[in-house]
Amino acid sequence: MKSDNFTPYSPITFTETPEDRSRSFYELMDKRRSVREFSDKPISKEVIDQLILTASSAPSGAHKQPWTFCAVSNPEIKQKIREAAEKEEYENYHGRMSEDWLEDLKQFGTDWHKSFLTTAPWLIVVFKKAYDLVDGEKEKNYYVNESVGLATGFLLAAIHNAGFVSLTHTPSPLNFLQKILERPSNERPYLLIPVGYPADNAEVPVLERKGLDDMTVFY
Repeated sequence: MKSDNFTPYSPITFTETPEDRSRSFYELMDKRRSVREFSDKPISKEVIDQLILTASSAPSGAHKQPWTFCAVSNPEIKQKIREAAEKEEYENYHGRMSEDWLEDLKQFGTDWHKSFLTTAPWLIVVFKKAYDLVDGEKEKNYYVNESVGLATGFLLAAIHNAGFVSLTHTPSPLNFLQKILERPSNERPYLLIPVGYPADNAEVPVLERKGLDDMTVFY
């Protein structure tokens, strides 16, 4: 049974055919790349507001929206994040990561130095809410990882659509972000995403994405 809290859905219509629209959007998103060399050129808070609002339009379990987006432009906080991230990454590259993992990372030319964390004008730290706190009481959230993953996908698409670059940075463990940003106990760091313009000399590795036949089964 539907509740009374429903309203008619107004579908979006376009002049282009679905084939044309789907093709043009694919062509746009296929140009998206993870970038590690950023410019310090500023981006307005208004733009960041719109990117986060787009992310928040993602579906979520029982519409609980179990996410918090911490947008950081303060240089001192970015420096603290970089120092803590590099500490964890140093340990990763010098013992935590397996030889297979390190071998797979060679194509990206990465190491424990993460200068983009202080160069990029904004860092968006995505937190997932394991549960909500309402008047000190716990309220359950559902499909938290799936919901936050969907919102992050929307965010990455919005960043690319706006003409910026980003990186899904996951220094492990991520707990230092909760401490530095003073987030409550019900929030867990999920992803650290630098956002900005690419550096003038930015380069990306030559990679090939899987083709449709390699990842799709039609029935």
